[in-house]
Amino acid sequence: MKIHDQLFIDGAWRTATGDAELQVTDSYTEEPFASYRTASPADVDAAVRAARAAFAAWSVMPLPERVAAVRRVGQALRERSGAIANVISREVGMPLKLAARIQAAAPIAAWELHAELATQIEWEERIGHSLVQQVAVGVVACITPWNYPLHQVTAKLAPALLAGCTVVLKPSELAPSSAFMLAEAIEAAGLPPGVFNLVHGTGPEVGEALVKHPEVDMVSLTGSTAAGRRVAALAAADIKRVALELGGKSASVVLPGADLAAAVKATLASCYLNSGQTCSATTRLLVPRAQATQAAHLAAELSAQWKPGDPADPATRLGPLVSAAQRAKVRAMVQAALAAGAELATSDTPLPAHGFFVAPTVLKRVTPDMAIAREEVFGPVLALIDYDDEDDAVSMANGTEYGLAAAVWAATPAAALPVARRLRAGQVDINGAPFNPQAPFGGFKRSGIGRENGRAGIEEFLEPVSLQLPATYFETP
Repeated sequence: MKIHDQLFIDGAWRTATGDAELQVTDSYTEEPFASYRTASPADVDAAVRAARAAFAAWSVMPLPERVAAVRRVGQALRERSGAIANVISREVGMPLKLAARIQAAAPIAAWELHAELATQIEWEERIGHSLVQQVAVGVVACITPWNYPLHQVTAKLAPALLAGCTVVLKPSELAPSSAFMLAEAIEAAGLPPGVFNLVHGTGPEVGEALVKHPEVDMVSLTGSTAAGRRVAALAAADIKRVALELGGKSASVVLPGADLAAAVKATLASCYLNSGQTCSATTRLLVPRAQATQAAHLAAELSAQWKPGDPADPATRLGPLVSAAQRAKVRAMVQAALAAGAELATSDTPLPAHGFFVAPTVLKRVTPDMAIAREEVFGPVLALIDYDDEDDAVSMANGTEYGLAAAVWAATPAAALPVARRLRAGQVDINGAPFNPQAPFGGFKRSGIGRENGRAGIEEFLEPVSLQLPATYFETP
């Protein structure tokens, strides 16, 4: 087992001085394969103060130089892409062939994309007799989850650096390995000391110490709604700015005349991706009542193709969940749904002898009041719900505490648009249109505050400053 006892603070690796060593477990073998020592309060303080000291120079560095630095980080990550995919697959359970594309290649490419988008920001504009500048918010604490570890870090770190902010990152203790590889890439890219700092530990200890630190100006969190509520409450004490990307319970709405087979297939693919460990996964399939039986049959038939197995096996489509605790939670939610009156549409699926697996599951006869239709599961479980008319479908789709994502299926995109416009979700896919990394990502209600990705992701880390000038300033000499 590989033991890590270093943190990256002020441009150098230094020994962590926390009390605990947190083990990282292979989600398939169920055996620990790495151990990371936690940060102490003194380590957190050192990291934040290094970020504060670096802010003055980094925030005024010419944009082309920050863009070049971010591009160097992307290149250094590209050289480590194979190792990143492998370790995330082991931690999270995503099949390696998918992890190489989704967990490694996509976030690595996003470093270059963000660098390009930064050149499109209007950093200064005239409004009347004012010059309005966009300036960095300051020192940012980034707290990220385990399900898409490098992707979630990238969505915060690259835009924050381009905005001129300095950062202290605390990755999830369940999947921290790619964050340490990122620190190595940043060191290789030659970013100035203190611009990026990495600490490690649990949320209640290290995460909260970061949020409460007086020198932190902003907190950007991706995590559960409960974690977001706690972070927002702590940040409020100092009126810190917060960006929260939280949970989801996304609906896929199939309208009459839509291609039902295509809709069911795509909805299942979203629901089962990463074994359901995706905040924006479409985990509710809403179909006209007359098509409920056909939809259940199609979903069960397609689910049989999602064979659980070793993530390293190219034939595996469904890997394990991240932990035994997550597996127990998902299984308990399925049993509660069955007790409440839902029925299994899928048959028993043989599972490997080890690994934190949950079988691909479709539940039919689900009603909107059931917990399985309202609460985030974070496992490969699809709830099939039937509706009477369009208004009924919209009401059901909007009828949860969340509003992160949704999908609408109709005979044509034009027919889907009126319903898509009525959904209270931050992003709505129409007739299977793919994810767009240049478009804003974020949600309504308890799905969070703020947006990531695209220009909006960079602007999240900027503050406008209005410089009022005498009208004569703008007169042509």
